[in-house]
Amino acid sequence: MDSQTLSAHRAAATGVRMSVHSSKTLKVTMVTGQDLIAKAGSMIAYDGYVQFDGAPASLRRSAEEMVSGEGGKLMLARGDGDLYLADYGGDILVLHLGGEALSVNGATLLACDASLDLAIEPVKGLAKLSGSGLTNLVIKGTGWVALVSRGIPMALDCAERETYVDPDALVAWTTGLEMKARRTVKASALIGRGSGEAFQIGFKGQGFVVVQPSEDTGDRFKIRG
Repeated sequence: MDSQTLSAHRAAATGVRMSVHSSKTLKVTMVTGQDLIAKAGSMIAYDGYVQFDGAPASLRRSAEEMVSGEGGKLMLARGDGDLYLADYGGDILVLHLGGEALSVNGATLLACDASLDLAIEPVKGLAKLSGSGLTNLVIKGTGWVALVSRGIPMALDCAERETYVDPDALVAWTTGLEMKARRTVKASALIGRGSGEAFQIGFKGQGFVVVQPSEDTGDRFKIRG
């Protein structure tokens, strides 16, 4: 077979911890001592010596349930080599946290460095949407994070002006942003999808919001209580 034909489909050598190939596949450079947390079942290939175990005991069960959804699990990968991950052909966004925190819809987390802290925290500013309160997965520390979205994701800068997002399109945002909810009564035919009432989430401050070009039918947040 023509090697030039195959060369266009090979993963590029990037020299970084995480990189994306053709927007659908995550390549992780594995090094001993730098373990990785990933969605179980997301491994599609690897080379070198890579081992897989269940989620570490230090990871809270509530965080694992939020990330994996019904019937899913997290796994721990360790070793030396190149690991390739994907999630049903979803588009992948790679971010590097430099000590800040990122709030994510748990189902969108594909992988992250095991050195990062994962915790379920309340979403401030949106209490009126649910009497029981809303929670989300927060990732803190220094390291790499890979998120998956339905379609190529877009990052919106909230520093320039207040930004409103359909919660069904919301993937993640930097914590510390001022948040508020806006309800649109009987506008479901024009804004969002529902049965007579829609709401948007407003973000303002220094940071960004990641949205996907598809309205996911799954819950954006977990309702506490």
